[in-house]
Amino acid sequence: IELRKDLVDYCQALARKLEFNSMSFHLLSTDEAIQSDALPAEIDLVTALHACNTATDDAIRFALAKNVQHLVLVPCCQAEVAEVLRKHKNESFGKTPLSEIWRHPIHTREFGSQITNVLRCLQLEAHGYQVTVTELVGWEHSMKNELIIARYKNSPRKNAQVRLAQILETLNLEELHSRFA
Repeated sequence: IELRKDLVDYCQALARKLEFNSMSFHLLSTDEAIQSDALPAEIDLVTALHACNTATDDAIRFALAKNVQHLVLVPCCQAEVAEVLRKHKNESFGKTPLSEIWRHPIHTREFGSQITNVLRCLQLEAHGYQVTVTELVGWEHSMKNELIIARYKNSPRKNAQVRLAQILETLNLEELHSRFA
């Protein structure tokens, strides 16, 4: 925490020096940021660059709570879904032949990463966002280069929440439902 406080202090000093008078920095958890009076009730843009594991989900949760108009996300190291896939692997073998997709550890990691971002896109679409997924840079530069761009259009995709729930059920990931609600 002390190192992060030093970084916030440094950034505030730099903003003052550069006369970025409307820029401010706060050391807050996602839950604190959602509730904080120091931040506006509505925010225009949320970005998350190489946000490891569930940090992208925290950015999405913050964005939904603050009625964000635009999100630009570059997820990284999505381990949570892969861990749940691993945990339920044996029961999944009896439930669906799709479990062969994540039978081997390297496939579990890669499929977990892929399905995490699919679920995130469905979550955003269910909340009225138009979502585009593309590369940030070429694969030769980084394996973690998926760029998710979302723009609020106030037009929820009718079947996005249903499809999300179906995927969670089919892949034996129901315990993650609240994460992607």
